[in-house]
Parts: sequence; structure tokens; C-alpha cells
Amino acid sequence: MARTAHAFSHDMPDTSDAFDPRDLLADARLGVLATIKANGMPQLSPVTPFYDRSSDRILVSMTEGRAKTANLRRDPRAALEVTSSDGWAWATAEGSVSLVGPGSDPDGPEVEALVEYYRAAAGEHPDWAEYRSVMVGDRRVLMTLAVEKVYGERLR
Repeated sequence: MARTAHAFSHDMPDTSDAFDPRDLLADARLGVLATIKANGMPQLSPVTPFYDRSSDRILVSMTEGRAKTANLRRDPRAALEVTSSDGWAWATAEGSVSLVGPGSDPDGPEVEALVEYYRAAAGEHPDWAEYRSVMVGDRRVLMTLAVEKVYGERLR
């Protein structure tokens, strides 16, 4: 026999404390970025986002030439979905995107933006010269999603 939503809710633990999807964005280290393909279909890509709560922006390092980067250069709208580690809560952020890079100079502004992103997301790198060189060699791009809408839910 199928359960009704009302009956199901009696089996659930108390979740009366307020759920803020921005908390989940801040805690997440893995998410799915949705961009728009040329044919209008969604392109979904796993990413490692960093949510800067003070500026309400999501930062992701990506590689030039990949589908998500090409999609964002053509149509700078995206959504990021994250889930809690137990799978019972999710949050989605939508917004417009700007891209910086790739850089050709390890000391140039494009690579400096990636250094600032790394510092904010992970702290100090053990070898900044190596990091900068890899960012140039890999043709890394910094995506910044300006959060315009956030929604989500805790399911239990």
C-alpha cells in the first residue's frame, strides 16, 4: 500500500530548525554544474566548487576547451547543485557566470585569480611556482557564478 505524504511525515525526524541552502553550498566540496549546450540541452559536469558567502559567489576552476567552458562562453548562465554527505539535503544556486583566463603568464592576472581562489578554498599551496606553472600549462579558467537564486530542501 502506498504511503501518503502525510503518513510519511510522521515517520520523519523533527526538522523544525531552519534549513539554509547556503550552508550546504558552503560545506560542499563536490557538485554538479549545469550549463546549456548549443542545442539547448543541459550539460551536466561534476565540479569542486567553493562558495564565497561574503560575496555570494561560487568559484570553480575549469579547463579551457572543455564542454562546460565552451558552453559558458556562448551562454553565461549556469546552475550548481550540491547534496549533503548523507544524501538527504540538496541545494541549487543559479546565476550568471564570468570567466577569467586562461592565462599565459604565471604571474599574470588570470593566474593570480586562480591563486586567490585556491587560497580561499584550500589555504596555502606548498609550491606556488609549481601551481602557477600548472595553471598555465593546463589552460585553467576561473569561473565565477554570481548567485541570483538559491533554493533547496532537507528531506529528513
